[in-house]
Amino acid sequence: MDLRLVLKSLASGRRQQILFWLKQPKKHFPPQRDGDLIKDGVCGLLIARKLHVSQPTASDHLNILVRAGILRAKHIKQWTFYRRNESTIRAFKRAVTSQL
Repeated sequence: MDLRLVLKSLASGRRQQILFWLKQPKKHFPPQRDGDLIKDGVCGLLIARKLHVSQPTASDHLNILVRAGILRAKHIKQWTFYRRNESTIRAFKRAVTSQL
């Protein structure tokens, strides 16, 4: 895990909001036709709608989080689904607290 990359990815309030929503996807997103909200993640289109941004803008935010290792992306049909990478998030928390 690149600590600096993770920190940079969390510098955006929108990306923090995405992570918050994805912690409890059934609470924050409607059921999907394709992909299970928990097992597969949330469709990028639903995230874009909830953020009130265009699909390309949401994709930029999501790709930054994926590159940092905080999210996992899964392709089903023509859609990309995103879910939190809890192991990376736990490692990040440990790294930050050990630096204090």
